[in-house]
Amino acid sequence: MDTIKIPRRIAQTVLNSLKGGVVPRIGLPYIAVGRKNEIEALLHDVEIISEGGASFRFIVGRYGSGKSFLIQMIRNYVMDKGFVVADADLSPERRLQGTKGQGLATYRELISNLSTKTKPEGGALTLVLDKWINNVQTQAAQETGYTFDDPHLRAAIDLKIQAVTSSLSELVHGFEFARLLTAYYHAYIDGDDITKAKVIRWFRGEYALKKEAKEDLGINIIITDDNWYEYIKLFAAFFRQAGYTGMLIFIDELVNIYKIPNTITRQYNYEKMLTMYNDTLQGKARHLGIIMGATPQTVEDKHRGVFSYEALRSRLTEGKFSRPGTRDLLAPIIRLEALTAEEMLVLCEKLSTMHSQLYGYTNRLTTNDLTIFIKTEFSRIGADQNITPREVIRDFIEVSDLLYQNPGLTLQDLLQSGDFEFAKSDAVSDTVESQDFAEFEV
Repeated sequence: MDTIKIPRRIAQTVLNSLKGGVVPRIGLPYIAVGRKNEIEALLHDVEIISEGGASFRFIVGRYGSGKSFLIQMIRNYVMDKGFVVADADLSPERRLQGTKGQGLATYRELISNLSTKTKPEGGALTLVLDKWINNVQTQAAQETGYTFDDPHLRAAIDLKIQAVTSSLSELVHGFEFARLLTAYYHAYIDGDDITKAKVIRWFRGEYALKKEAKEDLGINIIITDDNWYEYIKLFAAFFRQAGYTGMLIFIDELVNIYKIPNTITRQYNYEKMLTMYNDTLQGKARHLGIIMGATPQTVEDKHRGVFSYEALRSRLTEGKFSRPGTRDLLAPIIRLEALTAEEMLVLCEKLSTMHSQLYGYTNRLTTNDLTIFIKTEFSRIGADQNITPREVIRDFIEVSDLLYQNPGLTLQDLLQSGDFEFAKSDAVSDTVESQDFAEFEV
């Protein structure tokens, strides 16, 4: 088993999160198993984005199949590589498009969750802007030889700021965006915290009326349900100019679009999705990656799902040669295959080691014990259709907790209890080695 010493704070967070059915934001490398091919495909996208390209991917899998885990793995990786990331879960109040602020609500959630390596928990917008200005000041001082108290330095900084804002002015709504960056810069230099706060408020999409924005900032436009995505593209371009590698946004829970009862409203949301998809493929977005998480039904249902929108269905449908076990991972949709029995065994070994280190006891579970546990889990009635890694992990952490708190108990005692006793069937063999796990969707 793995003998790497895991910090107690990280072990506690990981185990508590997994037991609660959510993906931890830290410590993922300690428990990562499988998904090698999927991760490699996404990391190829990351390289393209860093070189000025863009990408759009759907990660499709059942609830508890590991979508959120994979998204979190990529999120942490790209932050370490100098990316700015933002994530949002869709809900009845947050959509891609709406008439009552639902699209704007998604934008606000993304900006609120804006994260970098030095501020991974969100709220990084002000940090990024201030870092950008500090970098420009330092570069200007190094290039000109002026000291920071030299009045000539400000003119040199103005030229560098103008170069950044001019490049953004070519994009849709870029002129106003550039004016706001300039206003923030001057407020920063002059110590005008009130104006800085107004610019931040505008960037966060918190102005409801154009009149108010005009009075406060001289900008006759605000971020709305209709135009919010244009500002995501602008931020991606700006972050690159500010010294970051690029921007990745993660939008999960697309099922909330699938659940919209009104057909026309659903179609408007899929139309926005198509716009985002086309932009990344046609070069209209740069240094931007978009990853969306969905269930198979959300994508494939031809009456309500993504495939109900013909323009998306024709672009996203798999070809004739892709099949389970031989998926085209360069296609827009990455379908999560079931984790193998071996991968689940490795995961349980990692969790067992983490649990014993956290609570300071000698681990009594052998590899054979863990194999029997997995066999028992997947042999229960309905497991072939319903069980997922999330359920197995929660059960295993519960078993580990009980064995730690009750030293007289054995794994066999727990597995033979009513809740764990598996159905007697021809598929269940008395020998662990003969169990075929290939059919289980984990």
